[in-house]
Amino acid sequence: MNFHFLYVLSCLLIGIAVIVVLTAKFRIHAFFALLIACFIVGLSVQLSFEEVMTAVKEGFGHIMKSLGLIIVLGTTLGVILEHTGSTRVMASYILRKVGEKNAALSMSITGFVVGMPIFCDSGYIVLSGLNNSLAKRTGISMAVMAVSLATGLYSVHCLMPPHPGAASAAGIIGVDFGKLILWGILIAIPVSMIGYLWAAYAGKKFPPSTDHYKESEVAEKHESNRLPSVTSAFLPVLIPILLIAIKSFITIEPHNDSLLLKVLSAIGDPSIALAIGIALALSSMRPMKKDRLGALLQEGAEKAGGILVIIGAGGAFGAVLAAVKIGEHFSDALPIASMGLFFPFLLTFILKTAQGSSTVAIITAASIIFPLLPTLGLDDENGKMLCVLAMGAGSMMISHANDAYFWVIAKFSGLEMKAMLKTYSVATLLMGLTALLSTYILSFILL
Repeated sequence: MNFHFLYVLSCLLIGIAVIVVLTAKFRIHAFFALLIACFIVGLSVQLSFEEVMTAVKEGFGHIMKSLGLIIVLGTTLGVILEHTGSTRVMASYILRKVGEKNAALSMSITGFVVGMPIFCDSGYIVLSGLNNSLAKRTGISMAVMAVSLATGLYSVHCLMPPHPGAASAAGIIGVDFGKLILWGILIAIPVSMIGYLWAAYAGKKFPPSTDHYKESEVAEKHESNRLPSVTSAFLPVLIPILLIAIKSFITIEPHNDSLLLKVLSAIGDPSIALAIGIALALSSMRPMKKDRLGALLQEGAEKAGGILVIIGAGGAFGAVLAAVKIGEHFSDALPIASMGLFFPFLLTFILKTAQGSSTVAIITAASIIFPLLPTLGLDDENGKMLCVLAMGAGSMMISHANDAYFWVIAKFSGLEMKAMLKTYSVATLLMGLTALLSTYILSFILL
């Protein structure tokens, strides 16, 4: 049945509003919010219950097929790096190289490196003890130190797999993981620097909050264990990225019998590369205790479970929107073709600011944008990748009181709301705009 565009748009906006209200106001898990939105949008445009249910199952299954292993393995790698103390080893090494007088810069760089395999909130909690100690030892404002670390972690969290937002957007839209990782890292470099520079400028106006200078329990646990070497700490992060990147640029012809190319192609698969990273991380555990190994793997699997259901629900929402033919309605009624990369950025930015979660924002936006790619002129390989990067830029801004990561930073640094808004929230705005500008510059090269 044909509906007027305004009616279809109203149904979509109601669905998005339901997601925002349920997740932000009522603290309902994003899985259930997305699932409810599927039925609200689908039934509103008179899809049958069976049609909506079929779309939900197919969308959920499709995204699990492409991302399930990657999310579980990537999450497990992050958990192991946290518990073996590898993150603190990397932080200490970078600090020695950069020097204590540049302690804030060292924490920004540490956040960037550690944030590649570890979620930003977990990374901040693990490194907060070291960060607080450095702030006390050097006399640098806590606002400078906290926001430098937080923005370093956040820059890669929003722009590259295996983080759930970028990974799910890549799966929904169909983007090569290896190339997205490389370009995501490249764009995250200036983004991270902008975050650090703003922290250094705005944060120095706030004095240290000495009441909260205490080592975290995680840090104390690490000190009681034998820490891995610098090489053992860095390899589980760098080797998977290298293998995935090599795989992205290998083309195996049908009659090519090169064993080396076949091996590189096999181990460069994101799932295999992350499994290799896990093996390298586990090799640094001394001593290797069966109970501890089992607990770490169980924690990784359980932590991934919560992420997987959100990503699956996002895929289901996208499948329902495809069944509704939302792309055709937008293409026929709005001049979005002229907006190009700005449209996915703007949509993700609005969703992020409204409901707080970068992951939910980019998953929801990817589901809406996918059928619009031809109209936006982004339906080729490079266009799709640029689209994901633009959504990653939008998912950075603006982090404020409805974002869980905002409160993690505040809690573990002792910063008050005023300081957080003036330093961290503004930093996320500048980071998102920098990421968008960098994506536009990249588009002139690739398109």
